[in-house]
Amino acid sequence: MNILYTLIIGAICGYIADMLMKNNGFGLIVNIIIGIAGSFVGDWLYGKLGIHIDVGNAILNQIIIGASGAIVILFLVGVLRGARPKRR
Repeated sequence: MNILYTLIIGAICGYIADMLMKNNGFGLIVNIIIGIAGSFVGDWLYGKLGIHIDVGNAILNQIIIGASGAIVILFLVGVLRGARPKRR
């Protein structure tokens, strides 16, 4: 059950980050992977900065931390890929 929970939270975090970063064109599987990795990055980043998120619900806390970590990952991927215009 924990694996399913992790995948669902990761998918939500990856989807939120993808939408906030202007839809980078990654699919569902990549969004889940980015969301899960973003949870680790967000947890590490918030810990290093000494920031504690508490909105009253543990799931929302994890989504906020995971989505912000996924945004950092997507930003770094965008920087590494270069600022190329999207093809239509």
